[in-house]
Amino acid sequence: MNNRTSRRRGAGRLLRAGLLAAIFGWSLAGCGGAGSADAPGPDAVSESQDSGTATLVIGAYSVAKDALQQILPAFGKEWEANTGQKLKFQQSYEASGTQARSIVGGFKADVAVLSLEGDMDKIVKAGLMSDNWKKTDTGGMITRSLVVMGTREGNPLGIADFSDLARPGVKVLFPNPKVSGGAQWDINAIYGAGLKQAERKTGRKDKEAAKAFLSAVYDNVESMDKSGRASMAAFEYGVGDVIVTYENELLARVAQGVHYDIVTPGDTILIENPAGVVDANADEHGVREAAEALVAYLRGEAAQEVFAEKGFRPVNAEVAARHKDKYKTPEGLFDIGYLGGWSQVRANLYAKRGVWYQVLAGQ
Repeated sequence: MNNRTSRRRGAGRLLRAGLLAAIFGWSLAGCGGAGSADAPGPDAVSESQDSGTATLVIGAYSVAKDALQQILPAFGKEWEANTGQKLKFQQSYEASGTQARSIVGGFKADVAVLSLEGDMDKIVKAGLMSDNWKKTDTGGMITRSLVVMGTREGNPLGIADFSDLARPGVKVLFPNPKVSGGAQWDINAIYGAGLKQAERKTGRKDKEAAKAFLSAVYDNVESMDKSGRASMAAFEYGVGDVIVTYENELLARVAQGVHYDIVTPGDTILIENPAGVVDANADEHGVREAAEALVAYLRGEAAQEVFAEKGFRPVNAEVAARHKDKYKTPEGLFDIGYLGGWSQVRANLYAKRGVWYQVLAGQ
């Protein structure tokens, strides 16, 4: 059976996995189901605001759901204590790229919590928010993580690095980068690891070698789902041997009693996740002050402790210092700057004829 046929069959297995995963507790709302009770559609508008009550509409990427559902009530209590105004929250959770397109398309989110800077840029380019969202001491970022690998308990295939994902017979899962910010981080990590390996051998970043490395991994991809959370649901159901995902996603599941081995590659990328006020919507709804306060709160100690408990690497220095023993730094860690920054990554990797297109096309 060739790899393309395997992937088509994998897609069918993934559909069944998604349905069963929902039955076993991975609600489709957690993956951003459009019809979920906590996910208003693109035409959703906040309730009328008055001095006694207000509604904040939150558009977030799916992996942040567990942390935000703990953080938002705590912020609401603090806001009411400080201002006397009671806050309600409408929440939508989708793959990051889907969420950004939804906001651009008319979903009236007051605050965007997304997986990557490029998705925020889509909202900026649509004229809905200012690029001032970046002007904080963390560059607009509220969490960090790493791209790592999760294996079955005991790591039966002996997976140690990204290069092992290209071995014959290893079935790999990561989401679809067309809709998932997490998938773009995954691909950036694998491609960047290829550059690192070439640089150690030849003293230069060999883009063709990195593309070949990414292509070899892609040939073993069993299926690509719409979000990191949906891929995790499929993996838990039994699809694949190795999942490439956020470190925080695996740490959170292990903390809940799921038995995985977490493998941190020697060369991998530092993930940074942003949040910002969607100015046009917050102003329209009369909630700018509350929206700005929420984004600031997400960078503060209380929220950062929750993020750290959920497996994210804190951006707050004091909280990061308290958790330094939990989060080690791999020797070959690099950030998006190693790949030239997001504008170059979009042009090089994800443009219509870019590296990822060429890998998909077998070129």
